[in-house]
Amino acid sequence: MLRNLIFPIARTKFQVINIRNKQKKVPKIDKKLQAATESLAARGFLRPNKPWDPPANIDEMILKICSENGLNSKSEFNSLEVKFVVLKSCYEETGHSVPNSLLHTIETVDDLRTFYETPVDVRTPFDALKKMDLPKNLHVQEDYVRFHPEKDTLFNGQTVFPQSSTIVSGLKTRKKYEGHSAKRSWP
Repeated sequence: MLRNLIFPIARTKFQVINIRNKQKKVPKIDKKLQAATESLAARGFLRPNKPWDPPANIDEMILKICSENGLNSKSEFNSLEVKFVVLKSCYEETGHSVPNSLLHTIETVDDLRTFYETPVDVRTPFDALKKMDLPKNLHVQEDYVRFHPEKDTLFNGQTVFPQSSTIVSGLKTRKKYEGHSAKRSWP
């Protein structure tokens, strides 16, 4: 307690604010909902996204669709109906749609062009590591090796950890790997 008097701890409260259609008022958020939104903001969404590699003429396609709806390259979407028609036309033309979680970020034609020019890579970082050109001293081992004294004959079934068991707890891994209960008594 004395330490807190000498060096006071700075406490900050974080609040996730959703801005929808330039809304000025911030509704009061329940503490459980606040914690859930902070958690989602920290780790992101694990959604199955489709990969997207934008074609070379995507900028021309977007500008053509916008000009058909009376918009130029610097204009904003003045109504939700116009925004819906433009986004629907872009989806029909490209086959790539704006996810619901990003709809609020697209307010101008430039925002729309930026979204469609950005490629979407759906590989996990582990999958990307497997396909990368790695240095000679770094290897990615996809299937790890588990020791089982009855089946492994490399060191005549002798383990480095004689009194530790190998516990397989996952449902998927139980089919692939066999667990081992070590003896607790001295031989």
